[in-house]
Amino acid sequence: METAPTSLASASELILCRVTSWYYRRMGMLAGLFLIFGLVFLHDGVRGYPKELAIAQEKEKFMKEFLPSFEAAKKEGRLPQWMEDAKARGMPTGVDGDSPRWKTYAAKKGWPEEPKLYSDREIAEQFYYGYGCLAGALISGILILRNRNKVLLGEADHWVSPEGAQIRYADVFRVDKRKWEHKGLAYAWYRTQAGAEKREVFDDLKYAGADKVLERLLSRFSGELIEKVSETAAPESASTEMEK
Repeated sequence: METAPTSLASASELILCRVTSWYYRRMGMLAGLFLIFGLVFLHDGVRGYPKELAIAQEKEKFMKEFLPSFEAAKKEGRLPQWMEDAKARGMPTGVDGDSPRWKTYAAKKGWPEEPKLYSDREIAEQFYYGYGCLAGALISGILILRNRNKVLLGEADHWVSPEGAQIRYADVFRVDKRKWEHKGLAYAWYRTQAGAEKREVFDDLKYAGADKVLERLLSRFSGELIEKVSETAAPESASTEMEK
């Protein structure tokens, strides 16, 4: 019965910070963009680029073989026979004795007037980009799942990081808040029991209530506080010592 007041006090001091909906929205959008770009790149690699390459090759053949054959037939007086052969092949024959035009022919086919002659390397790159984007979508999805049950806990004399590390406020010797105002990020350096120096991150955009844990830390440690300095402030005021 004597421990009941202590338990109640501990419960009242607990700060529970869960992952924000903003984080899930951002990561969801990122995963969606990766997925869309990945599918677009793969479409270009499988169908888009090869199709335009085939049209570009058709244009080359049109300009280098078909038109010269027209001029040769016209010069040799074989134009009527040439025109019959062209019609049988589904090729244009020109108008009123004028040579056929690629622009007109391409328009009837629904082809671009200036198709690009893609190289094998350019086509292969679409697969690299596509698979890379799909990998990014997969990683983003995994991060969403991994962070689903993570929490940041602020206790009376320590906090528990989302990865499960317990850090005492008294072990912190430096806090950097220069990115807090615009990015919601703060960094705390602390010493472990073995004397090693480590760093933890407070992410107020990712964990709702991280500012309360940081506020508790700042009120319970003696060390160096690095804050963003206004343009009118002296450079040496960037670091201030906080004493109990």
